[in-house]
Amino acid sequence: MSPALAYITGASSGIGQALALRYLRAGWRVALVARRAESLQAWAAAQGAGADRVRVFAADVRDVDSIVQAGHDCTAQFGLPDVVIANAGISMGIDTADRGDLEVLRTTFETNNIGMVATFHPFLAPMRQRGSGRLVGIASVSGIRGLPGHGAYCASKAAVISYLETLRVECRGSGVQVVTIVPGYVDTPLTRGNRYAMPFMLSAEAFAERAGRAIEAGATYRVIPWQMGVVAKLLRLLPNPVYDRALAGRGRKRRRDE
Repeated sequence: MSPALAYITGASSGIGQALALRYLRAGWRVALVARRAESLQAWAAAQGAGADRVRVFAADVRDVDSIVQAGHDCTAQFGLPDVVIANAGISMGIDTADRGDLEVLRTTFETNNIGMVATFHPFLAPMRQRGSGRLVGIASVSGIRGLPGHGAYCASKAAVISYLETLRVECRGSGVQVVTIVPGYVDTPLTRGNRYAMPFMLSAEAFAERAGRAIEAGATYRVIPWQMGVVAKLLRLLPNPVYDRALAGRGRKRRRDE
């Protein structure tokens, strides 16, 4: 019997690559998806993992046909995954008054939202038929409340949280579990340019280990680290005037040309 299979998008760096390494070291097979297939193949070779352990699929999550085909190719060539992790995402600041930033907003939603749904699409029906599987979406504490200059990312991750909750309810009783993983601040290329304090920062490797344990434990919603879970609950409770004052003067997310 073949080892379990994890399918991970956005696997060329950051959280995605750390998750790939975590599953590989745990004895799983991994199917990795990213636009830059060559770098992933080089990474797999550096881990000493052959084609029986790692397969790489080149796809762009913004291209629905591309990412759906990658899922079908994985099932045909490597098997139906046990865990699918929709991790691919981008983060860029916007200014609603800037016409050019509307394109940034479009790209963010195409990547973070439509890309996630398209990632899950080719696996949902086969998993239901099999009666098992886990669909995991990577959200963010930024989806809890809005942050200055961060409208595209905050809105996209709020939508991710609501979408995953909807899908979880729809899959109830099918054997397919839907998991929402909500990272706080993780040391990745997405966060290194931020111009504001990032409390309780985790390395990508430490985050991946905690996320893997949460997924395997059958959690449906998990904020990592737990301290940011406390922060998230407090953020929900703050009245708008208090929240607005707390964020006054906070650094804004870097925009495309900054």
